[in-house]
Amino acid sequence: MIRLTPDFCPLWAPPFPLPRRHASQTPDMTASKNPRKGIWLMVAAVATFAAQDGFSRYLAGEYNTLMIVMIRYWAFAAFVILLALRRPEGPRAAIRSARLPAHLVRSCLLAAEIILIIWGYTLIGLINSHAVFAVCPLLIVALSGPILGERISWQRWAAVAAGLLGVLIILRPGLGVFSWAALLPLAAAFLFAMYSVLTRLTTRDEPTFPAFFWPGVIGAVLMTGIGLPYLEAMPPRDMALLAVYCALSIFSHWLLLKCYEQIEAARVQPYAYLQIVFVTIIGITIYSEVLELPVLLGALVIIAAGLYALSLERRPTGQAPVAPTAPPA
Repeated sequence: MIRLTPDFCPLWAPPFPLPRRHASQTPDMTASKNPRKGIWLMVAAVATFAAQDGFSRYLAGEYNTLMIVMIRYWAFAAFVILLALRRPEGPRAAIRSARLPAHLVRSCLLAAEIILIIWGYTLIGLINSHAVFAVCPLLIVALSGPILGERISWQRWAAVAAGLLGVLIILRPGLGVFSWAALLPLAAAFLFAMYSVLTRLTTRDEPTFPAFFWPGVIGAVLMTGIGLPYLEAMPPRDMALLAVYCALSIFSHWLLLKCYEQIEAARVQPYAYLQIVFVTIIGITIYSEVLELPVLLGALVIIAAGLYALSLERRPTGQAPVAPTAPPA
């Protein structure tokens, strides 16, 4: 059941991306300690994100999603506050930032993205939504030029164009099968790309922890104001599912943090695409979704373009690397 009131969802997978570390911070996320362990932690993280998406589709179909998102944000806010309290420099120093207005904008972008992607889950399913959302890393490349002033090579623009072609293969406009709901994950991908680029902008001259902390706290305040009127009672079974869902959202971010402690984010990013595989399995086995051939072909084109763009980032071109993002939710 989908209510066209802002009924959305919990954090879908694209969780809060982990930006690059500031130069003044210890380099535990910039050098590989245990690459094999880091890879398995990433696989576990994206599998957990996929499971989280499965829960979000059910909960958003049964209850007003604003309520679900609000509670999800409460859980994540508690998580980042706990992390702040454990920071060696002290919580006040850890969260200090001169870019609070930018963090406010990022928080709004992220909340809106979550709303749109979960709305997409309930209207066109997990598989179709994730297939379109996979274009997000390529949109980050495209936006890095005008917003961050980075030079984008023609090879990267070609990768972006190929990714958009993959989206067109999935959407199939003009063939009588196009649905406006398919634009929801595309809009969500654009919003998350904006969020990620602004994350890079805010972490150019200050530590990254505030960029991780403030979207969780500001988002919790924002969603409380929006979602509290929709708070409703839940039977014990669904309360248990909601508790598991919140636990998964925290556990997935914990796995991602541990992953980036073991291996450079750029090296492990290709494994983030496994989330589409896990989501497809969940969609088919639990929600009886169908993987259509155009969706499969379009997703493969998008993934191939994304991996090609990622391979370009590993080459020494004198450009600033694209900051890694968490797996597309």
